[in-house]
Amino acid sequence: MTTINREATPEGDNIKGPHQLHSDLHEIWGNPRGLQALTIVNHTTLGLRFMVTGMVFFLIGGLLAMLVRTQLALPDQDFMSPDIYNQVTTMHGTVMMFLFAIPMLEGLAIYMIPKMIGARDLVCPRLTSLGYWCYLFGGIILSFSLVLEMAPDSGWFMYTPLSSSEYSPGLGSDFWLLGITFVEISALSAGVELVVSILRTRTQGMALHKMPLFAWYILAMALMIVVGFPPLILGSILLELERAVGMPFFEVAGGGDPILWQHLFWLFGHPEVYIIFLPAAGIVSTLIPVFAGRPIVGYGWVVFAIAVTGFISFGLWVHHMFTVGIPQLAQAFFSAASMLVAVPTAIQVFVWLATLWLGKPKMKLPMLWIMGFLIIFVCGGLTGVMLALVPFNWQVHDTHFVVAHMHYVLVGGMFFPLIAGLYYWLPLFSGRMPSETLGKWGFWLTFLGFNGTFLIMHWTGLLGMPRRVYSYETGMGWDIFNLLSSMSSFIMSAGIAMVLLDFALHFRFGKPAKHNPWNADTLEWANNMPPSAYNFVSLPSVETRHPLWDNPDLPRTMAEGQHSLAVATHGRREMWGTDPITGKVREIIHLPGNSWWPLFAAMALAVVCISLLTRLYPLAGIAVIIAGLFLLRWSWENGAHPKAAPDAEVAPGDPPLHSRTMDGPGLWAMSITLLANGSFFLSYLFGWFYLWTVSPEWRMPETSPLSLVGLILAGVALAAGAAILEKLVGGLRQGKDTGLAIGMYCISALGFVQVAITLWVLLSADLAVTETSHDAIIMVGLAYALLHGGLGAVLVLLQGLRVGYGYVGAHAPFEPAVVAQWWRYNLVTFWILVGALAVLPRVIGS
Repeated sequence: MTTINREATPEGDNIKGPHQLHSDLHEIWGNPRGLQALTIVNHTTLGLRFMVTGMVFFLIGGLLAMLVRTQLALPDQDFMSPDIYNQVTTMHGTVMMFLFAIPMLEGLAIYMIPKMIGARDLVCPRLTSLGYWCYLFGGIILSFSLVLEMAPDSGWFMYTPLSSSEYSPGLGSDFWLLGITFVEISALSAGVELVVSILRTRTQGMALHKMPLFAWYILAMALMIVVGFPPLILGSILLELERAVGMPFFEVAGGGDPILWQHLFWLFGHPEVYIIFLPAAGIVSTLIPVFAGRPIVGYGWVVFAIAVTGFISFGLWVHHMFTVGIPQLAQAFFSAASMLVAVPTAIQVFVWLATLWLGKPKMKLPMLWIMGFLIIFVCGGLTGVMLALVPFNWQVHDTHFVVAHMHYVLVGGMFFPLIAGLYYWLPLFSGRMPSETLGKWGFWLTFLGFNGTFLIMHWTGLLGMPRRVYSYETGMGWDIFNLLSSMSSFIMSAGIAMVLLDFALHFRFGKPAKHNPWNADTLEWANNMPPSAYNFVSLPSVETRHPLWDNPDLPRTMAEGQHSLAVATHGRREMWGTDPITGKVREIIHLPGNSWWPLFAAMALAVVCISLLTRLYPLAGIAVIIAGLFLLRWSWENGAHPKAAPDAEVAPGDPPLHSRTMDGPGLWAMSITLLANGSFFLSYLFGWFYLWTVSPEWRMPETSPLSLVGLILAGVALAAGAAILEKLVGGLRQGKDTGLAIGMYCISALGFVQVAITLWVLLSADLAVTETSHDAIIMVGLAYALLHGGLGAVLVLLQGLRVGYGYVGAHAPFEPAVVAQWWRYNLVTFWILVGALAVLPRVIGS
């Protein structure tokens, strides 16, 4: 927290004038230089870091794609060996999907969302910083496998048993499993951050139905990340345990099933397509009204389509598995669902066309890329409907037709809108305009090269060319088409190179942009160009969807401090906390400043990842403990801590600080985190019941190895602790904190009792975890309970210590309510585990 010696009143600031107010805000929010720049938690800087890093990985993925097309340009090529080719194709898909597409779009959302909704930052800035460092370190670890020639070679979806230790004995699969899991910590961090920020930090008056459409798209994307990524994290953990320890989750002989991996992967994999598409569609819905010069047609229909798309996307995963032998009824259901998802997509396309038809479109450079998107994505959608038909799917499965469809949907549906958005927001990033000449050359080369590459691949697929083959004989009828595809891919590469050159040169040579150069309607254009670290000097009341069209003078009045929170003398980083539905102000959210803890925690987690790769398990255990200590130390600097908000002084008439209430953003962040945790837990239960009912070699003992009495005693201890915690939180709501510290210590003791009893049950069960998947899954479930129980006990213990330091109490009651959510979740999941693992087997048997 920064101290500024000036009277803490809005009037005092305005007397000094806007320049003094800017100076004071910069002193509080400004980014440090030199080595201290590693501590930055500001969303503008971190969003740019995400995007620049994503572009670097895009170049790596693009280079790998060029190697693939060079190999396939002519028959009987020996440009690459089969092993290297498999590594290159696997890493191309992995880099593009996991290290470019999602992080790039998350970076854009991290940069844009606070500016669009009238906030000064995201609600958990240190979480954003942790996410970036995990992304960077995970991406470096995964990419380094290429340098070592130890890259994964089992395909970007890592199907078992091909990726299991028997068929992939090296470290390639381990690089993928550990690196991707590390990167997905970043994705989940951003997902939680964006959901809470959109729901709880919109500026005063911005109700949900007045929110920019881009924010709706990002909200849906973030919720889908929170729910969709945990199944893959679980699958990666199980497969790594199988490879490292020998737990047979996917081995038929041990009671496992390789198809379980496909279910877990595609439970993530198909929603991921829409996780990538929705932000890109949000860019389209933002740009088309601006360049058409009128509000979008059918705002409500677009919001409806977003929600339906997000919901249906979780019911489509099996259409990737039509050829593995699933029942015909399931094939019919998922085929119908796959066609149904075209309806909300079509709604959006017709809304965009209607807006263009009723407006007066200006074909500026960003609109070229939007028009390219409309053409390519509609074509990709049509081939998607074809693939939803089971008989046709059987014919073209694992051919180049599927590869072409995927690129039409992902490149057309994500890359073209992304470039349109970057061109649109470049003046905001830099204060300069891009080159129309370079931009148009880049577009046409990319558009023509893309269609020349992938339109032809539909035909080679229909002619029967399989995907993932490193060579082919002449005379198959594929020669000329592969040559044309490869030549076109280099044309597309030239176009992308021109676009990237334009981006790089414009920062130095671009023409200075006037304010709001596109005459846009959304709040981000009320910023300076480029923006300041705090975005807005004052936060306006916004009750319209088009604030800059309805009030063109708004940027000036905001910059002059004529609106809310134009106060800097308290030294806190502040913004509004608003009602998630109505946008009415509830509290003032005070944010933490720059911090080393996210970087330190990410570095410790990177050591964990590398130690697991090299099988140095003692070092991995030590690094886990160190990472936990860093994270707990990070959590210490909250609430009434001297580095957070030791005093609760606010300007007259302003609401209280969030840490002095019982409903701050941390409560929402914990709720969304537990939603992700619940998705992981449900995926675990799915795996347990799937193997129980489907695996042909499933072996369940006649008598359960788990002590039911022990588990019940552990559950009772957990329930007692949760009940006491609820009573203490209820007292805090009434302003009572008598016996708070002692109560917290008692709850912590009960938590450790639950952990001790659960550990005894696990050790006394004598599980053969390397022989049967039954015992291995029980081991994972009890480890899950131990982790959550232990963390819950530690969190409550810390609350007791914070009460003693004066950081928690009736004056600052917020944190125990957050911890209580963890205990409620732990209580529910523990008893579900008891029922699933110990009670049901006794009741219905194997």
